[in-house]
Amino acid sequence: MAAEYEASGLSREAFCAGRDLPMKTLARYVVRYRKQQASGGGPPRWVAVEVAGHGGIELAVVLPGGRRIEVKRGFDSGTLRQLVAVLEA
Repeated sequence: MAAEYEASGLSREAFCAGRDLPMKTLARYVVRYRKQQASGGGPPRWVAVEVAGHGGIELAVVLPGGRRIEVKRGFDSGTLRQLVAVLEA
């Protein structure tokens, strides 16, 4: 998200408004991203994804530690962003 923001050329206000993202959340992402870039950490690593249909679940993500997020068609993306931000904090 932070890399996308920095590449966008938009102000924080415009970027956040277009994604229904709280400015504090973006600020936290930007700080982490810049620390990661400064330490030579590079971009986040990619993980394998398995696509399979199960009982009406549109998307399922299993996070390190076994946390699982499942969403169905028509989910509220803003709420999902907030949930992920809380889990990453």
